[in-house]
Amino acid sequence: MIQVKHIRKAFNSQPAVQNVDMNIRQGSIYGLIGSNGAGKTTLIKMLAGIYKQDSGEMTMDGEPVFGNTALKDRIFFIPDQPYFLPQYTTKQMAHFYRSMYSRWNGQRFEKLKEVFEIDMNKKIHTFSKGVQRQVAFWLGLSTMPDFLILDEPMDGLDPVVRRKVKNLLVQDVAEREMTILVSSHNLREIEDFCDHIGILHKGQLLLEKDIDDLKSDIHKVQLAYKDGIPEGLTEQLSVLHSERRGSVQVLIVRGSEDEIVDLIKKTSPVIFDWLPLTLEEIFIYEMGDIGYAIKNVIV
Repeated sequence: MIQVKHIRKAFNSQPAVQNVDMNIRQGSIYGLIGSNGAGKTTLIKMLAGIYKQDSGEMTMDGEPVFGNTALKDRIFFIPDQPYFLPQYTTKQMAHFYRSMYSRWNGQRFEKLKEVFEIDMNKKIHTFSKGVQRQVAFWLGLSTMPDFLILDEPMDGLDPVVRRKVKNLLVQDVAEREMTILVSSHNLREIEDFCDHIGILHKGQLLLEKDIDDLKSDIHKVQLAYKDGIPEGLTEQLSVLHSERRGSVQVLIVRGSEDEIVDLIKKTSPVIFDWLPLTLEEIFIYEMGDIGYAIKNVIV
């Protein structure tokens, strides 16, 4: 389990992370999303043990992260730009990681060679960005980590490889209860992949919820009436956003699905449809609650 309590971090007196609390249960996939400059990378680098927090507590399985060599043996971090030793091949990097991680699994490394189909004797720097990221996953999963920390993990991967990587990660979560923290701007990836989510904005955690719970609280409906929306209806609903499309009104509404349905049906609409709401839309309207610029992304 990962626990973050009242974490603060500043650079040159400029706060990057402010009083953040997080709880990530064992065997879960936690998605961290947020606006540009929200502090996501700073936070995950503290979790990876690269930065030390200015104040607060950060533990994994009850142990402090920074400077904890034994704990770092159980952590693998893949940054947005994976780093490899200069001029090294994948095979040479495997030898390096085998000397660094006590739980290195050579059999798994050989098995994953069949999955990624990459020439392990070719220098990594000659590969494309996407192939280099595949090498990072290949090596990282071979260390058999308990905690896998990912920054923009699918960037540069084609759809087929993305599916392969996701399947491998989900397999490790299911079989070994590996815990994954993934930071990404690709909300569609997060939606497909994660079971829990945190929204970070200006260094502060706005909310932390199970994705299913998050989706159950915000809804998208379209309505049409013969004589226009009845007076007072939108005041009775907790409307986050409203958009008119000809004679149809599209609403983003917060609240209980049953209560919303009952309220709308009493007004006898000509059209009443419950539309799917993406995580991207939920994110935008959650941020809209605190004054963040709302973009017209209804699709």
